[in-house]
Amino acid sequence: MPILVTGAAGFIGYHVSLALLERGEQVVGIDNLNDYYDPNLKLARLAQLDPFDDFEFKKQDVSHLESVQELFEEKKFSKVIHLAAQAGVRYSLENPMAYIQSNIVGFQSILEACRLHGVQHLVYASSSSVYGNSDKVPFSTTDSVDHPVSTYAATKKSNELMAHVYSHLYKLPTTGLRFFTVYGPWGRPDMSPFLFAKSIFGGEPIQVFNYGNHSRDFTFVDDISQGLLAVLDKPPHQGTDTGATPYKVYNIGRGEPVQLLDYIRLMEKEIGSEAVLNLVPKQPGDVDSTHANVADLIEDIGYAPSTELSDGIRQFIIWYRKYFGL
Repeated sequence: MPILVTGAAGFIGYHVSLALLERGEQVVGIDNLNDYYDPNLKLARLAQLDPFDDFEFKKQDVSHLESVQELFEEKKFSKVIHLAAQAGVRYSLENPMAYIQSNIVGFQSILEACRLHGVQHLVYASSSSVYGNSDKVPFSTTDSVDHPVSTYAATKKSNELMAHVYSHLYKLPTTGLRFFTVYGPWGRPDMSPFLFAKSIFGGEPIQVFNYGNHSRDFTFVDDISQGLLAVLDKPPHQGTDTGATPYKVYNIGRGEPVQLLDYIRLMEKEIGSEAVLNLVPKQPGDVDSTHANVADLIEDIGYAPSTELSDGIRQFIIWYRKYFGL
């Protein structure tokens, strides 16, 4: 039975689809290929998956319930990885309705389809943004996340609540993963690694928000993919009392926050050029720091992120040079 990956043309969706295919799974990927950033990058990712006989792509919007139901009826998915969402914290200040449509309405469509078609496990993307500006570090899934500071973060917390309802009422096994600053080859152009590389290569100033006082728990995308697949293979509460709610939320990060200026210096070293820094105030919706407590993920699935930051940046820059012909 095939596995559905929503947002398959996206950054994480592409890498997860590739990891599934490489281990011999049958994958159906869907994506609406919107123009939030250059669709050509999304098409280029899909081109890397096309050679696999077990990959099928459909251009589809998850917020369209009827077409989602038809797809589930046709394909009889065993498991679902839901990564399709409107991404980006800052853009949610400009266009909040896009987040409600994609992240709330779209997620509800996926939950309903999973319920009606007996899906064995739904794994979905949450975000470290749900922690807001908490000064309790490292962030733990037992912490309160009742004070998001962006519409994007609020939709991701809402997804966790919605999933719990379906796990509780319908015994649908669901696992949410709070991603921490994922980076690597084929990354999103609106994220800092991509923006920094573009500016350094072009000799243009980098906008460094919060005067460079941010720190982030940067997590290499291959570590994310391997962790996600391990989670997918272990639905919550499998084999336990049928009265248990099959629901789980994990942090998935490296667990080692890095100062933003240190990250930029590593990129300078790999590129071989010095960055021009334009230090500016913090933007609305930004958080000062992120730091993942991943102890439960290590205990439950043996999660072991292995990519050092310097190695991850090197792999990203190698890809960036090749993709843009530099």
